[in-house]
Formats: sequence, C-alpha cells, structure tokens
Amino acid sequence: MQAKTWVLVSARLVIIHRTHSRRHNTMVVLSSEDDSRELLQAHVELWNQTYSFMKSVALAVALDLRIADAIHRCGGTATLSQILGEIGVSPCKHASLRRLMRVLTVSGTFDIQPSSAPAGTTSSESDGHEPVYKLTTASCLLVSSNSGGESLATASMSPMLNHVLSPFRDSTLSMGLTAWFRHDEDEQCPFTLMHGATLWEVSEHDDAVNASVNNALAADSHFLMQVVLKEFSEIFHGIDSLIDVAGGLGGAAMAIAAAFPSLKCTVLDLPHVVATAPSIFIGNVQFVAGDMFESIPPAKACLNKSLSI
Repeated sequence: MQAKTWVLVSARLVIIHRTHSRRHNTMVVLSSEDDSRELLQAHVELWNQTYSFMKSVALAVALDLRIADAIHRCGGTATLSQILGEIGVSPCKHASLRRLMRVLTVSGTFDIQPSSAPAGTTSSESDGHEPVYKLTTASCLLVSSNSGGESLATASMSPMLNHVLSPFRDSTLSMGLTAWFRHDEDEQCPFTLMHGATLWEVSEHDDAVNASVNNALAADSHFLMQVVLKEFSEIFHGIDSLIDVAGGLGGAAMAIAAAFPSLKCTVLDLPHVVATAPSIFIGNVQFVAGDMFESIPPAKACLNKSLSI
C-alpha cells in the first residue's frame, strides 16, 4: 500500500489559527493588498451571523423537550443523565444532549458547574462526577406551570416563545431535531431521519439540491484556496501527485494545479457530482468517479478541505 501524506485543510481550523479577535467599526474596502488575516476575520464575521440562528434552534428544542421542567423537577440542578431520564430520551443521545446544552449554557439559558471528577477519570465513569446544569433566571421563565416540581413565583414564557420560535423548527438544519432526540437509535442524523435519505443521496436524485450543494462548496473552495496558497503553499512542495477527496467540481484542485503546474491533481467524488464537473480532464486536473469509503486512487498526498469532528 502506497504511503500518502494527508493534507487536512479546514476553513474553520485555518480561521482559528490565523485570526485575531479584534473588531472594526469602520467600513473596509477589500483590495488585492489586503492581508489574509483581514479576509479571514471577515469570513468569521459572516459565519457568526449565518449560524447565529442556531441559538434560537437550540432554545426551540429545549422547549420541545421541556429541559427546564426536567431540571426544575430535580430541584433546580441536574446532570445530563438525570435530564435524559426526566425527558424520556434514550441514553444513546447523551453526547448529543451535551452539545445542545453547550449551546444553551454559552447563550446563558442554563448554567453549568464543571465536573469535580478526580484526575484520570471521565464523566462517563460515575454519574457523581458529571457536570451539573442549573436553572438561571432566564430558564426559570421556561418552566411551565404544570412542570410537576415546586411552584415558581414567575410566570412561564414558554407558550409565547414556542409561538415565536415556530419558524426555526422548519429550518433545513433544524427540521426534525426534536423528533431525532426522541428516536431511540443514534445511527441516523436528523436530516436522514426526516427525509429518509442522507443529503448526498437526496442530491443524487434532485438536480436543484445537487447544484446548490456543489455551488456552495465551490465558493468555499475558491475563497479558502486563496488563503491556503498564499500562506501555506509550502505544504505542496515536493509533491508530484495529489488527490482531492470529495473534491466536488474541482475548485480546490484547479487552484492548486494552477499554482503548481508540475503537480498532477485528481478529484475524487461521487458519480453524479463528477457528471456535472467542467470536464473529465483539464490540464493537470483529472476527475474520477468513486466512493472514498470504498477506495481512494493512489497519490503522494490526499487533500481533505473540511472535516467535521
């Protein structure tokens, strides 16, 4: 088996590495002389605005699952395991509930007291060492009048918030999220449970979805490769062949090939994606239809533009 160099290029990782936290109150007109750091800062701002609605999605799910009621019934504090038991959700959703609660604690809806587990142990080893989640003033307003716990003096805002948050339940990214939490299996993602197929399977049969996904990924590649080739071009030195795994329409590979004409680039993606590629062979860029989970053609380096961990 031929050894490969794995080049992991993630827009999110590069942003974390290259971006400072400074903000600008004046309008910035971008030019060719702009520093990559400024571009990445702008990139961060746009992603922050784009995903800001996830706080509303998380709040809507918390209302649907009645998490505030669950914590209230436990006396105002509860571990993840206790919350799961109170809301009737399978223990297989423990990690996913932790992620949901992370959003809700960062936004201030709930508070968290870190685990006091001894060094060398994990929260999964003992319920007594799990982080404890607490009601805040904000989440006290989410406790319903029929929560089952001790009556609170404050009136519940849940009915009003449920009404206002209705549009967020219909978002492409959040649709079916509550149903997924209540589903006893963890193999399927929320999108698959709702649509009966993965996003990639849907795009294979829906031309509009396929075009939207490919155009989005191509735009991301076009932006990212400008920065990568300017700031990290040394990672491509000494490589004579590279395969872009799940490379879509080849935007990243073509940018690399243009910067390094002697580097032979191959784009691997699913057949329905390659079918819409500009050409099967462009200069030193070649497109190959296949499944990366079955086989990856040989090359000295493999490129993964984005990884979800």
